[in-house]
Amino acid sequence: MKPLRLLLTLLLLLPLLPAAAQNDRIEAQKRVIANLEKKIAAEEQQIAKLKKGRAATEERAQRLARQIESRTRLLDETQKQAQLLRAEIARNARTAGDLSAACQRNREQYAEMVRESYRNYRHQNYLTYIFSSRNFTDMARKFAALREMAALRERKLQEINSLSEQVRTEKAQLDARRKSLDAVTKKLSSQKVELERDARNARAEIRRMSEKEKSALQRKVAQEQQLSVAIDQLRKLSKGNKTGASFSSKTSGLQLPVAGGRVKRYRENMAEITGPKGAQVVSIYEGKVVEVKRNRITDKFDVFIAHGEYITSYANLGTVSIEKGQKVSKNQRIGTIGSAIDALTMQIEYRIVFGIYPPNPSQRVLAENCFKK
Repeated sequence: MKPLRLLLTLLLLLPLLPAAAQNDRIEAQKRVIANLEKKIAAEEQQIAKLKKGRAATEERAQRLARQIESRTRLLDETQKQAQLLRAEIARNARTAGDLSAACQRNREQYAEMVRESYRNYRHQNYLTYIFSSRNFTDMARKFAALREMAALRERKLQEINSLSEQVRTEKAQLDARRKSLDAVTKKLSSQKVELERDARNARAEIRRMSEKEKSALQRKVAQEQQLSVAIDQLRKLSKGNKTGASFSSKTSGLQLPVAGGRVKRYRENMAEITGPKGAQVVSIYEGKVVEVKRNRITDKFDVFIAHGEYITSYANLGTVSIEKGQKVSKNQRIGTIGSAIDALTMQIEYRIVFGIYPPNPSQRVLAENCFKK
C-alpha cells in the first residue's frame, strides 16, 4: 500500500506548485489594471477641467488621444486577466477531477477491506488464522498483521476524508474563479463601450480643428515620441565598443526589427515601422545595450543598442526583454511593439520609431536604407 500512499501524496502536492505561480500572476495583473484605471481616472479629471479655446482644444485632443491609448491598454490587460482566470479555472477543474477520482478509488478499496473483514468475522477465519500458528512467535507476528490491517483501514478512512476536503476546497476555488471571470467579462464589455465613447469625442474634437491646429497637434504628438535620452551622452557610452563593430552606414539588406512590419520615412535619422499587435521587436544587428528607458509621457520603453560606435534606437516598445549592459545577437528579441494613436484619425495602431545614429553627429543616415535589399 506504500506506493499507493506515495502516489496520492504526489497527486495532492504537484498541483500546488504551478497554482501558487498562477495566483501570483493573477494578482500582478490586478495591480497593473488598478494602476491603469487610476491613470485613466486622473486623465478624465484633467480633460473635464480644460476650458474652451484654441490651446485648450489642442490639449484636449492630445489628452483624449492618450486616454484612448490607455483605455486600449486597459482592455488588453483585462483580456490577459481573463485568459489567466480561464487557465486557472481549467487547472482547478482538472485538479478537482483528479482528486475526485482518487477519492472514489480509495472508497472502493476501503469498501473491499470492510467486506473482507466482515467475511473473516462471519466465518471465524480470524480464530483459524491465529490458532494455526506454529509457535508463540508466529502467533505474535499474526496479531501484529491483524493490527496493521486495522490501522490500514483507519489510514484509508483518513485519506478519504482528506481527499474529500481537498475536493471541496478545489471546487470552492473553482466557483470563486468563475465568479471573478464573470466580473472581468462584464468589465471588458463596459470598457469597450467607454473606449468607443472616447474615440467619438476625440474625432469630434479633430473635426472642429483647423488645418493649422491639426498640424500643431501632430507636432506635439511627435514630440511625445521623441527619444528621451540624449544621443550625445550615449555616444560616450559606445566609445570603443567592439561588439557589432562591422556595422556601418553602408550596411543594408537587414531584417526589419518588427516581424511582419512595414517601414516608412519618419524624420531626421528615424523611420516609423508599423506591425501587428503583439509583434516581436528584434535587434537588427549584434551589439550591446547601452540604455533602456521608460518614456514618462507615453509610458512606453525606449531601447538603445550600440553596434561598434553606431547606435540604433527602438522607441515605443510595449514591453522589453533585455537590460542595460547586455550583449545581444542579430535578430534577438528585445521586446514587443507598442500601441500608439494616429493624431488625426484617433485610430489605434502598433508601431515603433527606429533610428540610426553614427559616431559623427554631423553625418546623416536614413534609417530605412539598412533594410533595402
